[in-house]
Amino acid sequence: MENLTTAYVHRAELWLFISTVVYFLMNGAQIFETLILVPKWGAAPPESLKILLDGKGTGLKPFWIIFHSFHEILFILAIIFCWRIEPVRNALLIIFALHVGLRVWTIAYFAPNIIAFQQIAENPSQMMTDIAARIARWEKLNYWRVVLYMLLSIALIPLCIKVFHLRP
Repeated sequence: MENLTTAYVHRAELWLFISTVVYFLMNGAQIFETLILVPKWGAAPPESLKILLDGKGTGLKPFWIIFHSFHEILFILAIIFCWRIEPVRNALLIIFALHVGLRVWTIAYFAPNIIAFQQIAENPSQMMTDIAARIARWEKLNYWRVVLYMLLSIALIPLCIKVFHLRP
């Protein structure tokens, strides 16, 4: 590591801490959604799927788009402000790459299925014969996704501690 100034370390602490806290807040929202909302909309399709409709139900799409975008901007700022702290930077890059992988999985699998479930809620005649199985699979995979997001946020804690102990 290069010679780090107090101001540099303070900025690194601040942005890494903020990014970590927002990641945990996002995980809390995911846990709430997983434990409270998902069982409700998956209970008795197609009627229960109406909770997913924008304007008629929870309409979480704008919330998640804004929250994830905000967090990812903060995460990138944490990487930028920790750049000269090589072991922290390297760990942040790995965690961010894994986070991006989870986001790709979300966009490729979870989002299209939610959209399909919303379409069924809007037009129950489009209901598939295997809807209960699709919802059950979505729920099971969502548990794994939430756990993986939690593990990534927990992995930030030792990095915060490392940066907090760098003060000159």
